[in-house]
Amino acid sequence: MSYRITWHGPEISGATVIIGIFDGVHRGHQKLIDRAREFVSPIVALTFDPHPASIVAPDSLPTELLPLSQRINLLHSYGVDSVAVIEFTSEFSKLTPGEFINLILVNELKATAIVVGSNFKFGSKAAGNAATLSSDHRFKVLAVDLEKEIGAPVSSTRIRDAITGGNIEVARDLLSRPHQLFGPVVHGEKRGRAIGYPTANIEVSQRATIPSDGVYAGWLSVDSNRWPAAISIGTNPTFAGDRGRQIEAYALDQRDLDLYDKIAKVEFGWRLRDTIKFTGLEPLLAQMKVDCDKARELTRDYA
Repeated sequence: MSYRITWHGPEISGATVIIGIFDGVHRGHQKLIDRAREFVSPIVALTFDPHPASIVAPDSLPTELLPLSQRINLLHSYGVDSVAVIEFTSEFSKLTPGEFINLILVNELKATAIVVGSNFKFGSKAAGNAATLSSDHRFKVLAVDLEKEIGAPVSSTRIRDAITGGNIEVARDLLSRPHQLFGPVVHGEKRGRAIGYPTANIEVSQRATIPSDGVYAGWLSVDSNRWPAAISIGTNPTFAGDRGRQIEAYALDQRDLDLYDKIAKVEFGWRLRDTIKFTGLEPLLAQMKVDCDKARELTRDYA
């Protein structure tokens, strides 16, 4: 069969291979990388794009914690030597576990060791697992019980649930860093600028995992700049008119920033409060000052 592998980093044969979607590159994924170092060989992360669910179960396709480019960057930052991305197609999804092992792990990557989570499944109809890999003696296999090693259940699904439920601090702990959203700065209603809080309105992918409506403390990054920020998600119910959900970040104490059309990163560190419909502008401004003071305090003290 035909398939396409795109390498991000050098093409490496004879490496220790970790396999997964690596959505979020969370603490569990970081543990796999740590354990892969035990084999004292280069580490290749083997991943798939698009998400396999988009082919085999499109109605169950989850939102993403990170776009592919950021997953690749983080995998490198945690010590992976190269990332191999397989284009996941309908034809590829039909590979049996044995065909996947022979075609990809043995013939293509010439893997000397495989490291996966103990609940890892692969191949057509998810028929293969860690035991399937262990039965093949052409490479060593390490199946890691992530919950036992980390001391708490960690999965991309649990992190998504925490984020969309507003439990951003739980997600921060499971990710080992604040949840991030990426997108261009677009023109909004420019109301924030008029009331002394100029915000960057961020347009994100439809597949992004967006926190529940509320006000958050975190950071706004553009180019090489990273500013502490107060972040609002919601429909601005205090003001008249119908509008969709907006993601707005105010870089604390910054004025006259020209960020339009630049790619921004928003990091969510803490949830400050729910979205509130105020009776007018004055109580809103009073609360915004409280929010910004709290965001300034939290980001200053965060290591």
